[in-house]
Amino acid sequence: MAGAPKKAQHLLALDQGTTSTRAIVFDAGGAARGTAQIELPQIFPQPGWVEHDPEEIWRASQEVMRRAVDQARLTAADIAAIGITNQRETTVLWDRASGKPIHNAIVWQDRRTADWCRRMKARIGDAALGRHTGLLFDAYFSASKIAWTLNHVAGARRAAQQGRLAFGTVDSFLLWRLTGGRRHVTDATNASRTMLFNLDRQDWDDELLEEFRIPRAILPEVRDSADEFGDTDLLGHPVPITGVAGDQHAATVGQACFKPGMIKSTYGTGCFAVLNTGPKRVRSRHRLLTTLAYRLGGRPTFAIEGSIFVSGATVQWLRDQLKVIGTAAESGSIASGVDGTGGVYLVPAFAGLGAPHWDPDARGALIGLTRDAGIRQIVRAGLEAVAYQTRDLMAAMRADGARPAALRVDGGMAVNDWVMQFLADQLGVPVERPVVTETTAWGAACLAGLGTGLFASTAEIAARWRRERVFKPQGGKKQRDQLYAGWLDAVRRVRSSST
Repeated sequence: MAGAPKKAQHLLALDQGTTSTRAIVFDAGGAARGTAQIELPQIFPQPGWVEHDPEEIWRASQEVMRRAVDQARLTAADIAAIGITNQRETTVLWDRASGKPIHNAIVWQDRRTADWCRRMKARIGDAALGRHTGLLFDAYFSASKIAWTLNHVAGARRAAQQGRLAFGTVDSFLLWRLTGGRRHVTDATNASRTMLFNLDRQDWDDELLEEFRIPRAILPEVRDSADEFGDTDLLGHPVPITGVAGDQHAATVGQACFKPGMIKSTYGTGCFAVLNTGPKRVRSRHRLLTTLAYRLGGRPTFAIEGSIFVSGATVQWLRDQLKVIGTAAESGSIASGVDGTGGVYLVPAFAGLGAPHWDPDARGALIGLTRDAGIRQIVRAGLEAVAYQTRDLMAAMRADGARPAALRVDGGMAVNDWVMQFLADQLGVPVERPVVTETTAWGAACLAGLGTGLFASTAEIAARWRRERVFKPQGGKKQRDQLYAGWLDAVRRVRSSST
């Protein structure tokens, strides 16, 4: 008598980010068995505007998922479930009948709606918005991007009012496509970044929808982060999609930050520090955001988040615009080969300043240049800025009462030993780098594993977390504080007079 079919033990994570789309096949232990990645072209229609082609995102997503499974020498039957994680806040509106986007995706970095946010802030106020959503008025979030699209794309508002349009963050758009238009859904973490989601009620906020003139009919259904999001035939055989979370929330899961007080920081295009506050919603008094860490079994776990718009993108700027380095990997050796910056500071406010400043009109600057400053000092200043910005966030969290014992790090820049050591020196706490640094994709896979029953609990996920290296603070407090004081002065110089 033949034995029962062997249960699939692999998870496929689709990680759709700001600069690339990639897929990774993980085994149940967290080891990557197959991976594929495609760079995502950036579209800059005007200064301060950033867009993506949703069709390019869809094409790349299909390709990397198929390639990753092929590289792992698996078939759809070997994949227990799919998890999706995505660049947050980026906004897509599409026609429900054809499935075609009515405009390019407006990226989270885009600043075209800064004036709209100022008007709404004057009318409603940050305090009122925070009570509903945990957020502050900023062009970063989805609501202003939806409003802009409805107001500027011909026929969009009428189509939305007639129920002919659908809105989604990138996860929702991909779910629509992957399920053949059968599911218009998102998860609670992505919903919490739209500026339309009521954290207390865990549902869309009708009062804000009315204020912003956004029809509720265009919004997706909100589900838990580990849930049933539909099946896809993309791989030639139906595979369930059972995990979805915004990239920073997925990284929080992948870093196993399941206990209140645990904190992780992800260094990708931007830098995002997330502090787990447990089932209690904590309101920051120092201009950080209250958000969801994740929602499982209908129970929300909250977090305080600090968002930095530019971190890894600084290295890209040094490489692609200034052309002072050939590859990102060169930056660490250049920084370690020079004794300080000579007082040079690079403030990478290319898309304004995020937390805790929230200044959309600030612009990037090189400060402290002297005749003997050169490429090496500028490169090092760009890397140091990552640590200084993280210290800005940590200082705000400590002022809110947090006492983190260590910082778990991940993302592309986390592999740079020099940056991680300088980060530990500035923060004055150990910086822990895990064996699996692709924790965003791994977190999406973990949520899919929870959703399909491959993992029984978050404790099972936490047991799989392994530390690869710890960077302990070096140097004296006086030296680190002097360097940081120079950074604070540089930030003051680029701040706009209107904030």
